[in-house]
Amino acid sequence: MRDKFFGFTPFSLLCKAGCSIVDTITIGGILSVKRVTGIGGIFFKANDPKKLHQWYEKHLGLKREPDNYSMLHWREADDPEKRGTTVWSLFKKDTKYFDPSQSSFMINYRVENMDALLALLREEGVEIDPKREDTDYGRFAWIMDPEGNRVELWQPPA
Repeated sequence: MRDKFFGFTPFSLLCKAGCSIVDTITIGGILSVKRVTGIGGIFFKANDPKKLHQWYEKHLGLKREPDNYSMLHWREADDPEKRGTTVWSLFKKDTKYFDPSQSSFMINYRVENMDALLALLREEGVEIDPKREDTDYGRFAWIMDPEGNRVELWQPPA
């Protein structure tokens, strides 16, 4: 079950977030896959999430929504009519959501084809968490980088 803070699950807010990070690869000469297409969210731990968010709002202008997260709005470079957002949120320091990582942050990367990318990452020897989540707001999977940081992958709904 997703970790909640202030009675809210931040991942339900993830919209079509992205930027121009594209690495197209081929699996077996057949399938072309984009690895990461953007950043869906930036999450990190805080001793006092509400107080820290107030600091970010005051000094850096990250407007706090009622449930203690911020949305960074942008437009796609290749289609300026398409709008997107990136979620910025704080978690309580004792959250288990980033486990087994000991890191105080986690990045959510937007991907285009979760199944194809996970197959490729498995072939490359990347540590993949067997847990998956399929929700109304997209598909989620998790991997670990070589330094033990948990990385969240998100495929937005079609």
